[in-house]
Amino acid sequence: MNREQIEKLTFEEALARLEETVRLLESGNVPLDESLALFEEGISLVRLCNGKLDTAEQKVVKLKLSPNGSVTEEAMN
Repeated sequence: MNREQIEKLTFEEALARLEETVRLLESGNVPLDESLALFEEGISLVRLCNGKLDTAEQKVVKLKLSPNGSVTEEAMN
């Protein structure tokens, strides 16, 4: 999978591909050249997943009910 294909993946798709990549590498049945390519792909997938998680974390807010009954938003820390 090339970089452009990886960047188009959703978080769930990237995570599934990363899990598949890890299984292939752990099997020990992959030639060295392919193992290196899979490892590099795995690094790209991890970076993509981390980036998507960071973005999602920034969007998460905590809803807080004030004493007067109104709802306010606070950033999650």
